Amino acid sequence: MSGPAGERRVNRELRDVLDELVEHVRYVARNVPTMSKQDLEYAEDRLDWLAEEVWRAATADKDRRP
Repeated sequence: MSGPAGERRVNRELRDVLDELVEHVRYVARNVPTMSKQDLEYAEDRLDWLAEEVWRAATADKDRRP
Protein backbone atom coordinates (compact mmCIF):
# COMPACT_ATOMS: atom_id res chain seq x y z
CA MET A 1 0.00 0.00 0.00
CA SER A 2 1.31 3.46 -0.82
CA GLY A 3 0.63 6.84 0.72
CA PRO A 4 0.21 7.78 4.37
CA ALA A 5 -1.60 4.60 5.40
CA GLY A 6 1.14 2.46 3.88
CA GLU A 7 3.82 4.53 5.59
CA ARG A 8 2.09 4.05 8.94
CA ARG A 9 2.06 0.26 8.48
CA VAL A 10 5.73 0.10 7.52
CA ASN A 11 7.09 2.63 10.00
CA ARG A 12 6.62 1.03 13.43
CA GLU A 13 7.90 4.11 15.27
CA LEU A 14 5.34 6.29 13.48
CA ARG A 15 2.55 3.88 14.30
CA ASP A 16 3.54 3.79 17.97
CA VAL A 17 3.75 7.55 18.37
CA LEU A 18 0.46 8.07 16.50
CA ASP A 19 -1.21 5.58 18.81
CA GLU A 20 0.19 7.46 21.81
CA LEU A 21 -1.03 10.77 20.37
CA VAL A 22 -4.55 9.45 19.82
CA GLU A 23 -4.63 7.93 23.31
CA HIS A 24 -3.55 11.24 24.84
CA VAL A 25 -6.14 13.26 22.90
CA ARG A 26 -8.91 10.86 23.90
CA TYR A 27 -7.85 11.04 27.56
CA VAL A 28 -7.83 14.85 27.52
CA ALA A 29 -11.18 15.03 25.71
CA ARG A 30 -12.77 12.76 28.33
CA ASN A 31 -11.25 14.57 31.30
CA VAL A 32 -11.03 18.24 30.30
CA PRO A 33 -14.00 19.31 32.47
CA THR A 34 -12.25 18.06 35.61
CA MET A 35 -8.67 19.03 34.78
CA SER A 36 -6.92 21.87 36.58
CA LYS A 37 -5.25 24.70 34.69
CA GLN A 38 -1.88 23.12 35.46
CA ASP A 39 -3.07 19.75 34.12
CA LEU A 40 -4.36 21.40 30.96
CA GLU A 41 -1.04 23.18 30.43
CA TYR A 42 0.82 19.91 30.85
CA ALA A 43 -1.59 18.18 28.46
CA GLU A 44 -1.01 20.90 25.86
CA ASP A 45 2.77 20.64 26.24
CA ARG A 46 2.59 16.88 25.86
CA LEU A 47 0.41 17.25 22.79
CA ASP A 48 2.97 19.60 21.25
CA TRP A 49 5.76 17.16 22.03
CA LEU A 50 3.83 14.22 20.58
CA ALA A 51 3.08 16.18 17.40
CA GLU A 52 6.80 16.88 17.02
CA GLU A 53 7.53 13.18 17.49
CA VAL A 54 4.95 12.27 14.83
CA TRP A 55 6.58 14.73 12.41
CA ARG A 56 10.06 13.38 13.19
CA ALA A 57 8.97 9.76 12.73
CA ALA A 58 7.07 10.53 9.52
CA THR A 59 9.94 12.41 7.90
CA ALA A 60 12.92 10.42 9.19
CA ASP A 61 12.90 7.88 6.34
CA LYS A 62 12.55 10.58 3.70
CA ASP A 63 15.96 11.95 4.68
CA ARG A 64 17.52 8.55 3.97
CA ARG A 65 15.71 7.83 0.69
CA PRO A 66 17.57 8.35 -2.59
